[in-house]
Amino acid sequence: MHRLFIAIRPPEDVRDLLIDAMDDSPALRWVGDEQLHLTLRFIGEVERPVANDIAVALDHVRSPSFDLSIAGVGKFEQRNGGALWAGVSPKEPVVMLAAKIERAIQQVGLEPEHRTFRPHITLARWNRRNSEAVDAFLRRNADLRSDTFPVRSFILFESRLSRHGPHYEEVAEFVLNCA
Repeated sequence: MHRLFIAIRPPEDVRDLLIDAMDDSPALRWVGDEQLHLTLRFIGEVERPVANDIAVALDHVRSPSFDLSIAGVGKFEQRNGGALWAGVSPKEPVVMLAAKIERAIQQVGLEPEHRTFRPHITLARWNRRNSEAVDAFLRRNADLRSDTFPVRSFILFESRLSRHGPHYEEVAEFVLNCA
């Protein structure tokens, strides 16, 4: 089985900005540089033939390239914790690309994604008892911004889980049309 997702990988200078915003709070489980990405579609575990079909379908996605920038931070809360994230701007081109990818994935026969797509880059996870560290991070980084950066491709990743956390391996890169 192959655990797959589709994402945009920000350039190194943007990842450096995000890493610099992270503090040394032990209350938060920060992601590493190799894990910083903007998920366009989580697929989950599939057999090799389905993974191949997904790659073929993604190769047929046509979308213009676009520019993004980091635009603030926020949090997703769940019952027992949540995630800190960095937002992006403008959201519209990312949402349109994700919708095209969603249609391609459904044509392969996978179930539709039922969660609302919210473009973001996950920075850390926490459990409920660490809300003070979360609030402090949000206050310190409320105005986090980057210069614009070009998005010229998206990537199909395989996620391999280990006791040290996930390891992401690039399966294929798909170039967007030049705008």
